[in-house]
Amino acid sequence: MSESTATLDRGASLDDFAAMLDETLGSSGRLEGTVVRGTVVGLDSEDVIVDVGLKSEGRVPLREFSVQGQAPEVNIGDSVDVYVERFENKSGEAVLSRDKARREESWNRLERAFNDVGKVEGFIFGRVKGGFAVDLGGAVAFLPGSQVDIRPLKDIGHLLNKTEPFQILKMDRRRGNIVVSRRAVLEESRAEQRNELLANLAEGQILDGVVKNITDYGAFVDLGGLDGLLHVTDISWRRINHPADVLQVGQTVKVQVIRFNRETQRISLGMKQLEADPWEGIELKYPVGAKYSGRVTNITDYGAFVELEPGVEGLVHVSEMSWTKKNVHPGKIVSTSQEVEVMVLEVDPDKRRISLGLKQTMGNPWETFLETHPLGSVLEGEVRNITEFGLFIGTDADIDGMVHLSDIDWAEQGEEAIKRFNKGDMVKAVVLDVDVEKERISLGIKQLADDPFKEAVSGIQKGERVTCTVKEVNSGGVEVEVDGGATGFIRKAELSRDRDEQRPERFAVGEKVDARVINIDALNRRLTLSVKALEIADEKQAMAEYGSTDSGASLGDILGAALRQKAAADSTDRSDD
Repeated sequence: MSESTATLDRGASLDDFAAMLDETLGSSGRLEGTVVRGTVVGLDSEDVIVDVGLKSEGRVPLREFSVQGQAPEVNIGDSVDVYVERFENKSGEAVLSRDKARREESWNRLERAFNDVGKVEGFIFGRVKGGFAVDLGGAVAFLPGSQVDIRPLKDIGHLLNKTEPFQILKMDRRRGNIVVSRRAVLEESRAEQRNELLANLAEGQILDGVVKNITDYGAFVDLGGLDGLLHVTDISWRRINHPADVLQVGQTVKVQVIRFNRETQRISLGMKQLEADPWEGIELKYPVGAKYSGRVTNITDYGAFVELEPGVEGLVHVSEMSWTKKNVHPGKIVSTSQEVEVMVLEVDPDKRRISLGLKQTMGNPWETFLETHPLGSVLEGEVRNITEFGLFIGTDADIDGMVHLSDIDWAEQGEEAIKRFNKGDMVKAVVLDVDVEKERISLGIKQLADDPFKEAVSGIQKGERVTCTVKEVNSGGVEVEVDGGATGFIRKAELSRDRDEQRPERFAVGEKVDARVINIDALNRRLTLSVKALEIADEKQAMAEYGSTDSGASLGDILGAALRQKAAADSTDRSDD
C-alpha cells in the first residue's frame, strides 16, 4: 500500500488530497491561456525548446522568433515570453506559442495607446486589398490607402520596412481587427509646423522645401506644414517646357517667398529669384547690329525663339528669317536645338524683349544682284511664273525679276504679247530697275530692241505740221498714223475750228489728214495732234503775210486778194521768161 493510500486510510480529507496534487503538478493547470516567461534550452533547424517550469519543456516553431522581413534572432539561455496553449500534449510536451505571446503583449500595449490616443510604432511590410499590412510589434494592423500620406502617393517603396509612427483609428480585440493611420500623425505634426511657419513667414524669406507634386504649370513645394506654388516661369530664367524637366517629386529645393497672402495662406515661390537677373544691362551686352550665336528653343507660327544665354531669348520673326522664302512656316527654315547666327535688331529692356534677324547675317540678294547686274545689263533666265500683270523670270541670284505687260513688246498689246510665253521658257531681258528696300527687280524684254517710236518721231517737233493717215474712228476722236510709223490721236474737239465740223464720222479710214503736233508723249509712245490748231496757225500766218488794215475785210477777202496777187506775180514771171 502506498504512502498516500495510507494517509487516506488514516483519515486524510479531500482538501488535503487536493493540496498534495497541486504540489505535485504545480500551478500548471492555471497557466493555460496565459503568457509566461521561459528560458531557451535548446535549438534545432525548425524549433526552439523552451522551459517554462512545467513537467516538460515546450517546442516553439523557429519562424515565430522572426520579425517580418528579418531572420530569427534567438540563442540558448535567452529569456522569452511565450503563450501556454496547453501544458501537455499527447507527447507529454507543453504546447507553446511565441506569436500569441507577442500578440497578447502587443494587444495590451495597443489598447493602452488607443485609450490614451497615443501613437504607436510599426512598419509597412506588405500590400493587401484596399491598403497595406502594418506590423505593430506582434499585432498586424490594416492601413487604408487613403491613410498612408497627406497626399496620394504613386509609390510607397520608400516607406516599406521602415519604422513609422501610426495612430490607431479603430480596434476590435475579439475579432482581431486594428485600423491605423499614418496620415493622422503627419497632419498633427504638420499643423504644429504650419502654425510655427505662419508666425514667421515673410516675403523675401529663403526656405528649404520638398517638391510634393508636379503639374503642367508648376510644382507644389512643402515648406514644412505649408505648401507653396512654384510656378514654371519662376523656376529658372531660361525657358522650361515642363517643370518635370528640371524637378522631381521628393527633391529638396531652396526657394524664395515671392508673395504671401496671410488671409488665404497662399504662397508663391521662386527659384530663379535666387540667381542674378540675366536681363540686367541687356542693352550693353547685346547692342543693336551685333551678331551672336544662339540655340533655337521654340518654334511658333510667327517665328522662332533663340536663346542667346540661359534666361535670355530673342524672337526671330518669320519676316526676318529669309530673304527669299516668303509665307513659309519657320519650322521649314530652322529646327529646335539648332545653333544659328542672328543679328540684334531691337532691344526693349522694359518689356524684356529682343528682336533678332536671321536673314541679316546673310548677304542681301537684291544688293548682290545690283552689284553684279547694273541697270541696263542683259540677263537670261527661266520663266518661273506667268500672272495677269506680267512674267516672273528667275535670276542667278535665286530671286525673281518681273517683266510687266507693258515691257514685253513695243508694238503689241501686253495681254496679247504674254501669250507667246510658257513656264520654263528661257528668255533674255534688260535690267530696268532694282529696288533693294522693296525687294523688287524690274526687267524688260522689249528693251532688247530700239524703241521704234523714238525712231519714228526723231524728226518730228512739237508745233510741226504732219500728214496723217486715219487708222480708226471712234466717238472720242480719230486714231492716226503719222508718216514714219508713229501713232497719234486727234480728239473730237481738235478735229476742226468749226464746231459743226467736229464730227469724227466725217473722216474715213485711210483718209489723209494734215494736223499739228501739240504733244509728244515718249512714255506712252503717243503723239497728240490737232487739226484745229493747224487751222488757227495757218490763219495767223496768212494774216501776217497778207493782212489788211480794212476793218471790214474778211478772211476770204484777204485770202482771195492774196491768191490773185500771187497768180499775177506768177504770170509776170512767165512773161519775162
